[in-house]
Amino acid sequence: MKQRVITAVIALILFVPVIIKGGLLLDIVAMLLGAIAMGELLIMRKKLLISFEAIVSMVAVAIEIAPNKWFNGLPAQLDKQYVVYFLVILLLLHTVWSRNRFSFDDAGVLTLGVLYIGMGFNYFTAARGISVYMLLYLMFIVWLTDSGAYMVGRKLGRHKVTPISPNKTWEGCIGGSVVGVIIAGAFAIILNVGYQSVVSMILITLILSIVGQFGDLVESALKRYYGVKDSGKILPGHGGILDRFDSMLLVFPIAHLFGLF
Repeated sequence: MKQRVITAVIALILFVPVIIKGGLLLDIVAMLLGAIAMGELLIMRKKLLISFEAIVSMVAVAIEIAPNKWFNGLPAQLDKQYVVYFLVILLLLHTVWSRNRFSFDDAGVLTLGVLYIGMGFNYFTAARGISVYMLLYLMFIVWLTDSGAYMVGRKLGRHKVTPISPNKTWEGCIGGSVVGVIIAGAFAIILNVGYQSVVSMILITLILSIVGQFGDLVESALKRYYGVKDSGKILPGHGGILDRFDSMLLVFPIAHLFGLF
């Protein structure tokens, strides 16, 4: 627990100024985090980080995260998504010349990883482009839901949600969403984040809280499939980047879907 707290404090000291600054610095940090997360997936897949497929997939995820305006100088037919598509085609071609060392299944996993990680971090930076309060509101939903679920689950948890994540209980999930909706919802309403309607913001906060818990379950299923406890070791006591951003990778794209940014 001590190591976990120390890591969290150091991470906040480093990360909060980046969030406040935003702009180019946040874009670069998000691309770096996305590349690290992709590296964690590659390691779980038992792929070398210096392999062709690793380099292509990490470049692809960085491009997916990069702001659209960085690609404005390209010809009209070469937008950002087409560049990512071209890199995915390279992965598919690699299944041919690698003589089955790199399979179609491998290409599929890495392509899913590019979309899952890349779009999640892309909308993370897009939220900061609206305001630091928008970004904090969405992060608070995840953090408060997670903390609330942990505390309520420890005290009242009796009914397991799924074998994929044996420590999760229905009581904890419900309690986490209640905590997230009350505090994050109040934050959004007081600071006028998102919609003007109080009812709309409470409903959206609830939905995003639930989405965040699904994000956690998705990553738990991924780790169970590969037989690992944590996605990585870069954050002592917390695991890897995927472990810390799993919920946010789903929350931010869904927040965009609701028109928050």
